[in-house]
Amino acid sequence: MPFSTAIRPHIPYLRRYARILTGSQESGDAYVRAALEAAIEGAEEIDRDLPPNVALYQLFHATWKTSGARLDRPGGDGDKRQLGELPPEARQMLLLTAVENFSVDQAATILRIDVASAKSNLIEAQTYLENGMATEVLIIEDEPIIALDLQSIVERMGHKVVGVARTRDEAVKLANEHSPRLVLADIQLADNSSGIDAAHDILKDHRVPVIFITAYPERLLTGEKPEPTYLITKPFMPETVAATISQALFFAGDEERAEVAE
Repeated sequence: MPFSTAIRPHIPYLRRYARILTGSQESGDAYVRAALEAAIEGAEEIDRDLPPNVALYQLFHATWKTSGARLDRPGGDGDKRQLGELPPEARQMLLLTAVENFSVDQAATILRIDVASAKSNLIEAQTYLENGMATEVLIIEDEPIIALDLQSIVERMGHKVVGVARTRDEAVKLANEHSPRLVLADIQLADNSSGIDAAHDILKDHRVPVIFITAYPERLLTGEKPEPTYLITKPFMPETVAATISQALFFAGDEERAEVAE
């Protein structure tokens, strides 16, 4: 199989990772495009001895590093400890392992650092998660067990769940009543309404990051229309939810509203 064919299935997930890393679809997609162009032009080499997904993410990070990418902490509450205060490699280790499900060894290979440094960075990132400041979270989920799991994760992080909605109308009502600072939204809701539509309604009156949770991420990672900046795949690990929440809160001070799929 040609290597270009082998890496193709992983590109949508790299785009998701790049969006989480940068905080926007436009910026994330631009870095992915730059990485692929660098490989085509020979400016960056793909290690074909690595598994295709590891090689692709390694290519992305090589381009990211040489481009001088860095993230200033957005405006917001000055007393909050967020992922933006972490060294870049610690934040990247957390996202690679918790969100993209790479092993520590694979993440170290992607970042081109030794395993001991990778473990140290990951421990530092996890410590920041445990010491995070509280915020208010709205959960939109029609499955009671999943809703309870999400509530437990959110509360263990020190955040407050202001409500759990099962339908689009319930979600909008709770958002208007409590003005949450973060929304976790399933895609398919109890009355056959859409979590995406609920998010659109909420964003008309509230500037708040939205994290979508779905069993079918490929339906939203087509590259054919605006896509969610934050997307978690079911079934999820608690670490994935925690890392994505912290990253979303890091960018919550941006001027742009959270991006949702149309």
